[in-house]
Amino acid sequence: MPELPEVEVVRRGLERWIAGRSITDVSVPDPRSIRRHTLGLEDFRGNLMGATVLDVVRRGKFLWMPLSDDASSSSTPHTALVAHLGMSGQLLVESPEQPHEKHLKVRLSFSPRADAPEELRFVDQRIFGGMFVTSLVPTADGLPGGCGMVTDGGLALIPEEAAHIGRDPLDQFFDMEALHQKLRARKTGLKRALLDQAFVSGIGNIYADEALWAAKMHYARPTETMRRPDTERIIHAARDVMERALDAGGTSFDSLYVNVNGASGYFSRSLNAYGRDGQPCPRCGTLMKRETFMNRGSHFCPLCQSKPHNARL
Repeated sequence: MPELPEVEVVRRGLERWIAGRSITDVSVPDPRSIRRHTLGLEDFRGNLMGATVLDVVRRGKFLWMPLSDDASSSSTPHTALVAHLGMSGQLLVESPEQPHEKHLKVRLSFSPRADAPEELRFVDQRIFGGMFVTSLVPTADGLPGGCGMVTDGGLALIPEEAAHIGRDPLDQFFDMEALHQKLRARKTGLKRALLDQAFVSGIGNIYADEALWAAKMHYARPTETMRRPDTERIIHAARDVMERALDAGGTSFDSLYVNVNGASGYFSRSLNAYGRDGQPCPRCGTLMKRETFMNRGSHFCPLCQSKPHNARL
């Protein structure tokens, strides 16, 4: 699955190329990729034709484009186009002359702009992702919905489907104290809490392992034992590793080819924990371990991240 930094790379690329442009045509070669739009193909097209993409916004791994009936950024949007990348989804900005990709699912044409291609293509080999139009609702805290140009200006709206998830560590309105109180009250294992999108969004398995290694915390540490400095340390570690991955992704991708397939492939040389079982810990030299956890794996250093006696698995 793409992780938060990969989705943010996509958001920034799309913001550059399509924000402020109107949709002039909609083609859906494979309706399976709009299955989440329950009112069907014609309603999907009808909501998009002539609409202007005001911005590209993200909270956690949710990516959405607020829509307006005109090009004025002062017009408050009521709907948004949501793109769910799934495991293999790609959003590509292309010229109409470019041959269609083998797994092209949705194609949007945009109003001409001298420096930008005119098409956005959603390509998805495994069809776990998709696109749909949905309503925007007020955020629970009254603050901007996520990372994006319009939301930085105060648009306190979010798609209904994303309203339940917490803010992510890269969000400027992330509430450290609120998270700390939730951790103390939950009584679960630390990694399990970090992967719970209602607590904090956008931290997947790779970056959870990396953040726990950086913070010298075991994945099964009981959350009720977390002190405020501990909560700050793990979130700062998660933010740091994500920002470094984002920097790597931002410099390695062609800005027109906004590809998230392969998740952390471009960042793998910088990983300290994930996938390194049996290799020396970069910090102390102890051999790293991998243990099965939530149908996946947790990678950690048994010395730097010693298991607590009261571990919660």
